[in-house]
Amino acid sequence: MPTAILIDGAYFIKRFRAIEPHNAYNAERAADCVFRWAAAHLSSPPTNGGTGSNAARRQSRRDLYRVFFYDCPPLEKKLHNPISKRSVDFSKSDEAIFRLSLHQRLLSKRKLALRLGHLSTDTPWTIKPRKIVELLAGKTTFEALEPDDVMPGVRQKGVDMRIGVDVASLAFKKQVDQIVLIAGDADFVPAAKLARREGIDFVLDPMWRSIPQSLMEHIDGLRSTCPKPTPRSGLIAH
Repeated sequence: MPTAILIDGAYFIKRFRAIEPHNAYNAERAADCVFRWAAAHLSSPPTNGGTGSNAARRQSRRDLYRVFFYDCPPLEKKLHNPISKRSVDFSKSDEAIFRLSLHQRLLSKRKLALRLGHLSTDTPWTIKPRKIVELLAGKTTFEALEPDDVMPGVRQKGVDMRIGVDVASLAFKKQVDQIVLIAGDADFVPAAKLARREGIDFVLDPMWRSIPQSLMEHIDGLRSTCPKPTPRSGLIAH
């Protein structure tokens, strides 16, 4: 039976930008990496330091059922920045342009399904994390905040639910015998437990991030297929 590969889009994009910061807003490159890194799970990992037979690895290559990519449309509202008091059109932002282009490119990929949730209608402004740290440390003040120090508090809705529903559907209908989840959130523990109870080989790809022990206990394998960040770059987070 084939393999289904499910990708938490927000998580993937964050890790993609950490691995390839120079391509942070390159939608074409991101879309290609989505499919390439996902498809790498269909081949067995090299053994003996990578000296295994290529022919044997091709022969053992698994069939792909489908790649599922879960994300939300970008923020496209016009909001007033609380610091500058000026209107900001987020539909023209680099993030919106990147996200829309990425979604269109993914739709053209063979055997790839794009599953979109939605953003919360409530979009309050919040201070960026690095500035919160400085505020708490007494290194800056609220009066010194600049317009770029705040951002809309965007929240995705419906993404985790869609992942859970698809895992359940794939497992109960016996459409696959292996599910690969590219994510790193312990919220997916119930889905992993359900799949395993139904006899599914459940593999997690955290893209070289460490994962909670509560998630490690409920998977059958751990494998990252994207390039591994070097310690010198400071990209390996724990």
